[in-house]
Amino acid sequence: MSVSTPTPAPAQVVSAPAPRADRPAAVAPARRSRRRSAATWGWGVLAIVIALIWVFPVYWMINSSMLSSATLESFTPTFLPFGGSFANFTAVIDGSFFGALGISVSVTLIAVFCCLLFAFLASVAISRFRFRGRTTFVLAILIIQMLPAEGLFIAQYKMMSELGLLSNVLGLSLLYIAAVVPFTVWMLRGFVAGVPAELEEAAMVDGLSRTQAFMRITLPLLAPGLVASGVFAFLQCWNEFTVALVIMNAESETLPLWLRGFVQQSASRAIDWGEVMAASTIVAIPVIVFFVIVQGRMTSGLVAGAVKG
Repeated sequence: MSVSTPTPAPAQVVSAPAPRADRPAAVAPARRSRRRSAATWGWGVLAIVIALIWVFPVYWMINSSMLSSATLESFTPTFLPFGGSFANFTAVIDGSFFGALGISVSVTLIAVFCCLLFAFLASVAISRFRFRGRTTFVLAILIIQMLPAEGLFIAQYKMMSELGLLSNVLGLSLLYIAAVVPFTVWMLRGFVAGVPAELEEAAMVDGLSRTQAFMRITLPLLAPGLVASGVFAFLQCWNEFTVALVIMNAESETLPLWLRGFVQQSASRAIDWGEVMAASTIVAIPVIVFFVIVQGRMTSGLVAGAVKG
């Protein structure tokens, strides 16, 4: 009796699919790359346009400061100061300029230093300590910033008059400090809150006192915040006009008040726009130089202060 073994079925041969002519999977990354490149170029062009819009007034001020008043009043604009001179600068720099410069520098330095000192101590207190009235103090800072400066002029004038500080550098400095400290406290509070208190505690475990730990650990980390706050305080004090107009007289003007004299037209003297632009350039130079010096720390300080508040 023979046993027949079943014959295995022939194996099915699976043929590989023929390659397709189009490969969308490979084309898609290239398309996305081109789109990203186009978007990058578009944003770059937009940034350049915005930068030119912001820079053009500064360029026009410097350009006009080297041109005569007749050239500036012509219907054809002059975008390049060909044939210009520094005559406008020599005309505006006189004895009154140096007096106004000295007053502005003195008031700004006093106000910025005291403002940073008071605001720094206050921001550390409200960020690191819990005490009765802390919330009320923070709310008072916000409310003070909402008050219009014009509504305080009469009270400020009477107070400075009774103290004998009218047309005085110290009196104007006190008003600037009172005006700038609330905003500076609120700004520095975010920087102080962003520095972990555990860093000081670890330093104290290593043998440092609380004061030494604060000076060696926390204060260096707050340097960018102090620079950023100092820049804002400097700009507000240097460019302030209305309070100085109320408190100071013609013999003790700040630079913004000195600049006002060039745009006041009288029956005997017309406005010389070349001198106006030259005076404006002189007033703006310290701000530009100061910003260029501290721009690196200011940028890092603003970013650090936005982390935690």
